[in-house]
Amino acid sequence: MGAAEVGAEGRPGRETLWKFVLVGIFLGVVFTKAEVISWFRIQEMFRFQSFHMYGIIGSAVFVGAISILLIRRLEARTVYGDPIRLADKESRGRNYRYWIGGGLFGLGWGLLGACPGPIFALIGNGVTVLLVSLAAALVGTWSYGWLRPHLPHH
Repeated sequence: MGAAEVGAEGRPGRETLWKFVLVGIFLGVVFTKAEVISWFRIQEMFRFQSFHMYGIIGSAVFVGAISILLIRRLEARTVYGDPIRLADKESRGRNYRYWIGGGLFGLGWGLLGACPGPIFALIGNGVTVLLVSLAAALVGTWSYGWLRPHLPHH
């Protein structure tokens, strides 16, 4: 991105947003063709009936781990030349919130049959009942933003 493409607060400007839309459409097609967004595939995973989703998730974890390792070892930089800094997670007895958050996310994922990202691809594929889920996700996100100043963060 050039200087003209960056808006206020260093965020991408409107001229750049079409790139994100195209990437989103591309990923929606890939997720649909790979059956990553399939409710039946997700249910198979939670019932331990198929390796399909575990293979995809495992591959993503592997690629992510290798990427983090390379970023740290090679002291990678952003396209602007700034160093990429990855903070270590602190584990001073506060890990319970990750277990609670992960459990709630997994429970919602299992009950709904879709995690938040593919909801848009599913709606685009005609699963319009997920408009209710999208509305609930937006209300939940808005609620968190409203409550965040009153929640314990460090």
